[in-house]
This record gives sequence, structure tokens and C-alpha cells, in this order.
Amino acid sequence: MCVTAVESRPAGALGTNRRQSHRPFGARVMAFVALTKPRIIELLLITTVPVMFLAQQGVPDLGLVLITCLAGYLSAGGANALNMYIDRDIDALMDRTAQRPLVTGMVSPRECLAFGIALAIASTLLFGLAVNWLSAWLALGALLFYVVVYTMILKRRTAQNIVWGGIAGCMPVLIGWSAVTNSVSWASVILFLVIFFWTPPHYWPLSMKVKEDYARVGVPMLPVIASNKVVARQIVLYSWVMVAVSLLLTPLGYTGWFYTVVALATGGWWLWEAHALQSRAKAQVTGAKLKEMRLFHWSITYVSLLFVAVAVDPFVR
Repeated sequence: MCVTAVESRPAGALGTNRRQSHRPFGARVMAFVALTKPRIIELLLITTVPVMFLAQQGVPDLGLVLITCLAGYLSAGGANALNMYIDRDIDALMDRTAQRPLVTGMVSPRECLAFGIALAIASTLLFGLAVNWLSAWLALGALLFYVVVYTMILKRRTAQNIVWGGIAGCMPVLIGWSAVTNSVSWASVILFLVIFFWTPPHYWPLSMKVKEDYARVGVPMLPVIASNKVVARQIVLYSWVMVAVSLLLTPLGYTGWFYTVVALATGGWWLWEAHALQSRAKAQVTGAKLKEMRLFHWSITYVSLLFVAVAVDPFVR
């Protein structure tokens, strides 16, 4: 168990007295948008919409797609806002989070908490009333898992935080499928597992880059407590399992040749990058020459291409 020591000043108070008297309306609006972490939500929607095409085996109702995306954005945005509320103490001490709205004082902790709860309620009702209640409960479960299990329980206590905490980021796959079918199938479970095994090797390279930030606040991300060699070995292990799982869709009859070709090509390139990172780590390369961010950036491209293939495959089978 890791006990985190942080400064005793009120979280979110950095610069508050200086800046609260001058908080332009436009900047305030952008600050509330920033609480939702839009760039992260882009990835979540990339995994939601294509699954709807696969579930429909064609073009799903576009109105349903828009409502699902809106409700999904509100749900994930609420989770991210509540995450910032809980982590405002360590965010104030980390370089990569120094400009978050609670740290700068553009949004107060009370406003952030109210905003996050409001988004959680609105998203659950929108899913339930406009999509279906299975999707609503899945979305609410993802939100609670991210906020309670990951942020409050795992993040500051175990190096496995991102492994199990990543389950919340897998849920949009199930939500996209259930939005169309009001059920969950093995296809959605397989894609859920793809994202589950994708998350650690996606996030650990970034953690390697900013491990000093995490070490400063006592968050035991794997690169903080293990050598680059150990982290790279774990990345390779998860990468092989991820690629193997991604190929299960075709023999089970859910996808055809197009998805298979894309999965093999993108998965093969991923494994090349993962093993290259491991080779550099074994050679004890450090600093910029480690090139850990190459795999991080490729991981985003990989998941985007793979799920585009999920959406396109029904039209070329």
C-alpha cells in the first residue's frame, strides 16, 4: 500500500485568490469543458460508434448514434470531472496537470463536484429514456467504477491501478452494442477485452515519460516502482494478448476478411514497436533515446484504425 503525502494547503487553491476576481465568462466556459477531458472522450467515442455499425451489420439509426454519443460524452465527462475533484491535491503538484481548472482556480472544487454529479445524472436519464436502460446502467457502472474503484481505491495504492481501472474505459464497447440491440453479445465482450489488454501498454509508455511526476506525489504507476526493462516486458506481454484477442472476431463469425487484414497489419506493427521499446529498455537506453512515446502515439492510431475496420467490415463481407 502506498501512502501519499501532499501539501496541506487546500486543494484547488493555487492561484485562487489571485484569479477568482478575474475569471472571464469565455474562459470559465472553456474551463468547464476542460473538466470533461474532451481528448480522452474522443477515444471513447471511437470505440462506441463502430461497434454500433457491427451490431447493426450496417448503418444504425443516425439519431440513435447521436443520442448515444451525447449521453456517452456526458457520462464520461461527469466521471472525468469527479476524477479531477478527487485528484485536485496531486494535480496541483504535477507538471502535466498544473493547468487543470481546479489548480488554476478557474473552477472551484464545489463547482466541479456539482458539475460532475449533474452530468452523471443527466447522462443516466438520457441513456435510459432515449436509448435503453441497459445502456444507462452500463454507463453509470463505468462512471462509478472509474471514480470509486480506480480514482479513490486503486490509483494511489497499487501498480495495477491502470490495469483494473481500465475496465471503465472498456465499457463504451458494451454500451455501443447494447444501444443497438438492448443486449450484450460475445462480439462486444471480445472487443471489451481488446480495450482491456490495450489500456496498460497504451498508458505505461506515457507513464514512463512522466514517471517523475507520479513519483513526486506517491502514485505507484508501474514505471515508478519498476525498471524500464520490467515495464517494457509487461508491455510486450499485454500487447501479444491484445493482438491475439483482436483476431478472435473472425473465426467466431462476427467479422470478415477486411477486419482480419487490418487487425493483422496494425497488430503486427504494434508488436514491432513494443519489441523495439523492449530492446531499447534491455540496452538500458534512457531519456529521449528510449522513444517510449512512439508506442503511446501509435496506440491511439492502432485503436482508431482497428475500430474503423470494425465499422467498415459489415459493408465489404
